[in-house]
Amino acid sequence: MATPAQWLAGARPRTLPNAIVPVMAGTGVAIGEGGFSWWRAVLALLVALLLQIGVNYANDYSDGIRGTDDQRVGPMRLVGSRAATPRQVLTAALGCFAAAAVLGLVLVVVTRAWWVLLVGAAAIAAAWFYTGGSRPYGYRALGEAAVFVFFGVVPVVGTAFVQTEQLSWAALAASVPVGLLSCSMLVVNNLRDVGTDGESGKRTLAVVLGAPRTRTLYAACLVVPFAIALAMVPLAPAAALAVLAAPLAISPVRTVLAGAVGPALIGALQQTGKLQMAYGALLTIGLAVSL
Repeated sequence: MATPAQWLAGARPRTLPNAIVPVMAGTGVAIGEGGFSWWRAVLALLVALLLQIGVNYANDYSDGIRGTDDQRVGPMRLVGSRAATPRQVLTAALGCFAAAAVLGLVLVVVTRAWWVLLVGAAAIAAAWFYTGGSRPYGYRALGEAAVFVFFGVVPVVGTAFVQTEQLSWAALAASVPVGLLSCSMLVVNNLRDVGTDGESGKRTLAVVLGAPRTRTLYAACLVVPFAIALAMVPLAPAAALAVLAAPLAISPVRTVLAGAVGPALIGALQQTGKLQMAYGALLTIGLAVSL
């Protein structure tokens, strides 16, 4: 039986900025547009966190039963390390998805926007089929595209919508840098595992591109959001505050471009998460005060 600390590690806390930052940005839009609702924002955050943790457990389960995690450089995996049985981890993943669905349904009911059910169903399906099923798209170099959509566009626009009950161009614009930063987390994670993933038949985008191009992609995912923040100035002048987070990008970009491999990339992953949170907080403030 896995310990609580092992279950927490299996939830991959370092990836949680992927869930938190989009909701922050969407809420910043809602505040700026005069439609802020604290309890709807909290529900949106819980849905995002449950989906992120659920996809982490689902990934742990699917990779574990395929043997992809048998030789890992990164943090422990519950199934791969034999700390928990596949059934236990699968139950945890499905429980997270079910809880996210229930909370999401509350938001659908209060907004009366039934089409949001389809978006929620697509998000849960994307979370499962990333590494689940007979043809997981995460094994076919589509992981980053899905992350951009479901940890960028959907949660930012969705969080703003469930509060203001209006689709917003500002939310769509803000979702692009947020999605890129979410992608950067997956890019550096897959760069770290590029050797073992290739050997196990997991064709991530890093495996397809190769390490050198993946390093360039990672740098672009960190640099472009700052250009977008400046481009948003005509729409939301204080969005430029996000540029203040730029110094936090220097160290991880240098580490990755210098050719770091294996455990050395774990530090870059941690730094990326800090950058993501700082950028998200500053962008949220900028959107809230200037829309």
